[in-house]
Amino acid sequence: MTAISCHNISKFYGHYEVLHNLCLTIQEGECFSLFGPNGAGKTTLLKILATLQRPSDGKYQILGLDGLKEKEAIRFHMMFLAHGAHLYEDLDARENLQFSLALRGQCPGEREMKLALDRVGIGAFAEMKVRNYSAGMKKRLALAKAMLAKPKVLLLDEPFTALDTTGTEIMREYIRERLSDNAAVLMSTHDHDKARPITSRAGMLRQGTLQEISIEALKSDDLF
Repeated sequence: MTAISCHNISKFYGHYEVLHNLCLTIQEGECFSLFGPNGAGKTTLLKILATLQRPSDGKYQILGLDGLKEKEAIRFHMMFLAHGAHLYEDLDARENLQFSLALRGQCPGEREMKLALDRVGIGAFAEMKVRNYSAGMKKRLALAKAMLAKPKVLLLDEPFTALDTTGTEIMREYIRERLSDNAAVLMSTHDHDKARPITSRAGMLRQGTLQEISIEALKSDDLF
């Protein structure tokens, strides 16, 4: 089944066109890595697919659901891990997980949350307020949230930022797990070395236009 389908997506900010007639199809079980220079429109595309922004023109479907008309249904099946962690600073790790997942209609048990926090390596800090977390710890907590949510479509904006070697491998292992469960992953990243082992397909976004590239091209140092 097609997980993500974009048809001639365009996005303007005033007179500036960020995305131009973008077309993209991602099947279940695929990880599509999106590359491009700063300002190319990568984050804008992810926000549109996450139903956080509306395209200026074009249409898209997520798991066959209309992105413009069925936003709530889409959000139930999707998770967007943005470049910022988007966590609640005055809550601890468990409270963050409980609150965020409750918004999705999910109610993880204490054991489930402990297993997720231990898996991402921050179980010992479960009762610490998130405002005291490092950037890497916040990224790991956001990952724990995704592990509990088990989305069918996972959108990742710079997923390896702030993660050390161990954290990077935990992230990649989780992505592999979702792919094996037939989920679809679309990630925006500048780090082709870290992305290559889990990438099914890749594309280069320049000046709002998307061009698919070979996985072998990810070895190149002059992608952008």
